[in-house]
Amino acid sequence: MTALDTFVQFLRANPLMLLFLVAAIGYPLGRLRVGGASLGVAAVLFVGLAFGALDPNLKLPDVVYNLGLVLFVYTLGLSSGSVFFGSMRRQGLKSNLLVLGMLLFAGGLAAAAKLLFNLKATMTAGMFAGSLTNTPALAGVIEHVSASAPAALMEQMTAEPVIAYSLTYPMGVLGMLLVIYVLQRVWKVDYRAELEQAREFGVAQEPLQNITLRVQNDQDLTVAELVGRHGWDVIFSRLKHGGQTRLVSGQDRLMAGDLLSVVGRRDELERVAAVLGHALDDHLEFDVSVYDKRRIFISNPAVAGRRLRDLRLGERYGAIVSRVRRGDLEILPHGDTVLALGDQVRVLAPHDQLGQVASFFGDSYRAVSEIDVLAFGLGAALGLLVGMIPIPLPGGMTLRLGNAGGTLLVALVLGALGRTGPIVWEMPYSANLTLRQVGLVFFLAGIGTRAGYAFFSTLRQGDGWLVLAAGAGLTCIIALTTLWVGYKWMHIPMGMLVGVLAGLQTQPAVLGFGLEQSGNDLPNIGYATVYPLAMIGKILLAQVLLILFL
Repeated sequence: MTALDTFVQFLRANPLMLLFLVAAIGYPLGRLRVGGASLGVAAVLFVGLAFGALDPNLKLPDVVYNLGLVLFVYTLGLSSGSVFFGSMRRQGLKSNLLVLGMLLFAGGLAAAAKLLFNLKATMTAGMFAGSLTNTPALAGVIEHVSASAPAALMEQMTAEPVIAYSLTYPMGVLGMLLVIYVLQRVWKVDYRAELEQAREFGVAQEPLQNITLRVQNDQDLTVAELVGRHGWDVIFSRLKHGGQTRLVSGQDRLMAGDLLSVVGRRDELERVAAVLGHALDDHLEFDVSVYDKRRIFISNPAVAGRRLRDLRLGERYGAIVSRVRRGDLEILPHGDTVLALGDQVRVLAPHDQLGQVASFFGDSYRAVSEIDVLAFGLGAALGLLVGMIPIPLPGGMTLRLGNAGGTLLVALVLGALGRTGPIVWEMPYSANLTLRQVGLVFFLAGIGTRAGYAFFSTLRQGDGWLVLAAGAGLTCIIALTTLWVGYKWMHIPMGMLVGVLAGLQTQPAVLGFGLEQSGNDLPNIGYATVYPLAMIGKILLAQVLLILFL
């Protein structure tokens, strides 16, 4: 017995060792950049395929990839829910209609490829998922096949979509990047000029700044009335009047010579200065014997999911919140700003009240790294139940959302709700990202090891090259059509359109490339706007392809 045979037998007897070995090798490989792009966590899939190719019985148990799928999809839906339902304003509806049309077009192209090249239905559905780089769609296909395939053909038929997915996935990433790179140069896109449109989409172009203004003239209107009249997107934090410094109230009237501390983005601060006065070089400091400032974590579930104005911080503690940090994003707070577990707020308050404010918010770093197991378990279980509901289609066919689609749909709704009575559905930002990453790694490692042997067997037989070519054609046609229709006909800014394309592809690598090319946050807005629709649409369409041709 060779050393390789001994190693394979060891891994077959220790599936946990196999799982973590695949993850440990695949994750760093995915961070290697070639031509400005990388496979990211999807590299775990290809490492899993390589291990699975060593022996037909070297595979992880089904529970590994099913658990990973639920963790990934549920956490993704929770974080995207409010963005998705809020995106139907402004450009959101237009972008989602574009994505819906392109998904239907992609489904038609996949069906045409199946008929033209006489592909198997399972390979066609896997090619569709891989060309559009959507792992949950592949999971839905595997679920559907597992529920309908004869027992004798179960292993082969569940492996076929994974093989087609693995063959077409790399070009699903690289083809999109190539089309974006070429068209932005052919059309001579000026991303800097598109920054003027950023305000319409609520894009934060710059970090928050703090300036001190000297008021030039007495103001007849109160601070609240001035903000309402001019539409300023700023926070007035401190006011020095008559030698005394205090926190600003909406009922204050500004007088000539007053010093006013203002927080906002540079362009907004310039608008305020044009009306009230000129900026000083020095900042307005606190009287530390009376006021203080502090960054506080939101860890109290009673606070999470509530609007700032409903907390009545001014009435209770004489305090104001001047900034909210969520992950890497700094948000300018308003009365309608909804706080989430894990947010970090900057509070200005009287010195003797700051401790009470911190206790009210929770301010426990340990707590924001934990999850509410009750809320998580109930939400995930509800998603699994919804995925089991049969949806009747014309012709006597039945469709199910499956673990991926049902869990995502429920998570989107719960993420938009935020909380229901005492139950806070959202989870801390850091905990959400950690669970999402772990879930995706488990899923990719699971399906990779299960399909590895059949994957390389298909390539050796030569049939795989036809699937690869068909998938590459589908990817490039969809990318070209989406950008052409969106930019030339619908007049969507190229920066946002690149994000829409990344969202259609549900591909972070494409989003990262778009952010590098544009130099602004418009791609992020486009991505978040269409991502949920694209995710659900691809899960359903992949199964429709199976139902039509299986």
